[in-house]
Amino acid sequence: MSLNELKNALLTVGVPVSHYYAVQQPNKYIVWAEYGANDINADNALIERAWRVQVDYFTKTEFDSNADKITELLNCNEIAFEYQVDYEEDTGYIHHIWDCEVA
Repeated sequence: MSLNELKNALLTVGVPVSHYYAVQQPNKYIVWAEYGANDINADNALIERAWRVQVDYFTKTEFDSNADKITELLNCNEIAFEYQVDYEEDTGYIHHIWDCEVA
């Protein structure tokens, strides 16, 4: 899956999606950003690149089903990820975080 395909997949969740930072901050939104890559090289050539990507979902709704949709979207596209969640007291947002590898 390319980074552009990941963006398009995240758009299917049905909330605003931004790259690197939130353009607007409604009650629910996704921000995603690549922050590195793991490359496989052979014979002085790049053979494969796996992007390290963080997907963040911000919501003020407890047990928001969109978080489950994002997890399922990543699983269905065979994207490996680690998941964590945090509550941001200063903003009132529940912050869901998926740290992924996208090849």
